[in-house]
Amino acid sequence: MVGTANNGRLRLAFSLVNGSQDLDLSSAPASNAGSECGGIEFAREDVEALVNEKMKYKNKFNYKERCENMMEYIKRLRLCIKWFQELEGEYAFEQEKLRNALELTERRCSEMEVALNNKEEELNLIILELRKSLASLQDKLAKEESEKKAAVDSLTKEKEARTSIERSQASLSEELEKVQGELDGANQRIASINDMYKLLQEYNSSLQLYNSKLQTDLDTAHETIKRGEKERSAIVENLHTLRGQHKSLQDQLMSSIASQDEVMKQKDALLNEVACLRMELHQTREDREHYQQQVQSLAAEVSKYKELATNSSELEEKCLSQGNQIQILHDQLAVAERKLQMSDMSIFETRNEFEGQKKLIEELQNRLEDAEFKLIEGEKLRKKLHNTILELKGNIRVFCRVRPQLPDDGSSNQAKVFSYPTSMEYLGRGIDMTQNAQKHSFTFDKVFMPDASQEEVFVEISQLVQSALDGYKVCIFAYGQTGSGKTYTMMGKPGQPDEKGLIPRSLEQIFQTKQALQPQGWRYEMQVSMLEIYNETIRDLLSTNKDASRIENGVAGKQYTIKHDANGNTQVSDLTIVDVQSSREVKYLLDRAAHSRSVGKTQMNEQSSRSHFVFTMRITGVNESTEQQVQGVLNLIDLAGSERLSKSGSTGDRLKETQAINKSLSSLADVIFALAKKEDHVPFRNSKLTYLLQ
Repeated sequence: MVGTANNGRLRLAFSLVNGSQDLDLSSAPASNAGSECGGIEFAREDVEALVNEKMKYKNKFNYKERCENMMEYIKRLRLCIKWFQELEGEYAFEQEKLRNALELTERRCSEMEVALNNKEEELNLIILELRKSLASLQDKLAKEESEKKAAVDSLTKEKEARTSIERSQASLSEELEKVQGELDGANQRIASINDMYKLLQEYNSSLQLYNSKLQTDLDTAHETIKRGEKERSAIVENLHTLRGQHKSLQDQLMSSIASQDEVMKQKDALLNEVACLRMELHQTREDREHYQQQVQSLAAEVSKYKELATNSSELEEKCLSQGNQIQILHDQLAVAERKLQMSDMSIFETRNEFEGQKKLIEELQNRLEDAEFKLIEGEKLRKKLHNTILELKGNIRVFCRVRPQLPDDGSSNQAKVFSYPTSMEYLGRGIDMTQNAQKHSFTFDKVFMPDASQEEVFVEISQLVQSALDGYKVCIFAYGQTGSGKTYTMMGKPGQPDEKGLIPRSLEQIFQTKQALQPQGWRYEMQVSMLEIYNETIRDLLSTNKDASRIENGVAGKQYTIKHDANGNTQVSDLTIVDVQSSREVKYLLDRAAHSRSVGKTQMNEQSSRSHFVFTMRITGVNESTEQQVQGVLNLIDLAGSERLSKSGSTGDRLKETQAINKSLSSLADVIFALAKKEDHVPFRNSKLTYLLQ
């Protein structure tokens, strides 16, 4: 900018100087655009012309003229030099001014740069926090949307179920009034659940509070289901009683029919006897008339035949005796007619009683069919409500069981490590851990205290076992550090019925339910398989081939492959599958598998499970009356214990086992997190365990 202004000023000054070399410098106009020297400005061309100017003289020996010209030239040079000095001063002043301005600007720029960097860092932190917050809000929103969608779907199902219940209420009989009352209660609970759904839609921000309320309602629903089960048992007993009454009535009916046949035979005999008596009476009357005619003829001839007087008296006596016989026959006929009348009345009463018994039997049969239909509908409703409640609880549920302190644990005070929140929101669902004076809080679906029994743990798991009977696929994992009690929770202690684990108790529940559902027409088939995954290799624990189950150098003697069909069913090639009919058979198979399982000793556990044990029961049910079919799968998995290499002291084969165990457990955690977040890609293929349970 400065150079441009000076060039303009130089061009103006140059035009003035080139006008005449002999111009009077004092009369030149001054310029306001640059530095001045006595009102004269010099341009580059003027300076060059002044420097390159050659003196021309008319007479080179005229020194006076030469001196005058030289003085004039020197004067012009001095003016030019002075002008350059002033211009240089101005430039130096302007340069200093610009330098100061530049330094000030640089300081301001550096300060602004520092401020901008700080601001940029703050903005980056804010943006990072906002991104995290946005991601969490998006996850939360997606979760709430999915829960809301599931709640709406469940609400629709509940409304359909309520409509079905309302339609079925009209056909309930008087003896099923208790069931009707329970159904009304169920409708009220459905209405309360609908209100909860509305509250869920209105108060998405208070989702945790809603979950606690839902837990309370869930316990109430479970109590209702239990009452429904008791009432169903009462109805079944009533059905058995009705069947007994029906059988006794059929026996009475058969005896009535037999007695009726006997009475009919007696009636036929009496009719025959009456017919004979009537014939005899008719014959007697004919004889009497004949004898009367004879008497009359004899009386007319008595005068003529006096000698026949004795015969006449005999005839009179004979006639009198015949009259007595006729009277006796009349009496016998009256008695026979009374017997016949009584027989007719007895037959009529028997027939009426038979018709009444027949109507009663038909009515009982209709009521029995209605009761069986209501039982089937009630069972369908129970299944729907049961699985809806489990879906509301969540398809993935995590329970925490705190192991009590053992004598081998030393003198560590467990109470200083674990504590339990007392607030209503986290009561029974939270646990606090203290380590290095720092407190860490965790929340689960359920927390079992150290004094919790095996029965208390199974009560929560039994709902999932019932879902397997209803045709769902269920997986129950026991996960934890080595020595934390996973195998005890799953298997229990042999020989101690009170400490049976989840697997034996699940089998008892399945077979008891199977027996209870047989009167309703249900027939179940059970198939059991047991395997372990050792170092990412499958071993068949029920195989009778010792070479197939042998492991050498970490490699199994026989290789098994996992296949999934289009229907989502999983098969393991050449795996032993056994049909079972009772829990005793399964117990024998469990004992057999336990002896084949891989265990080892580490610094953390004397008998550490070195493999993942997978117990699988496939359940196929068919209802012969309704032709309904269900196919469920129950997977009970005792996972190998997780260990830290620094604490377990594993070396050699134990080191390889620990690395394989930790890798598969990490893959399982990745799959569960992906399923919980409903991601598009779930890494099932990262381990044999997750691919098997896909």
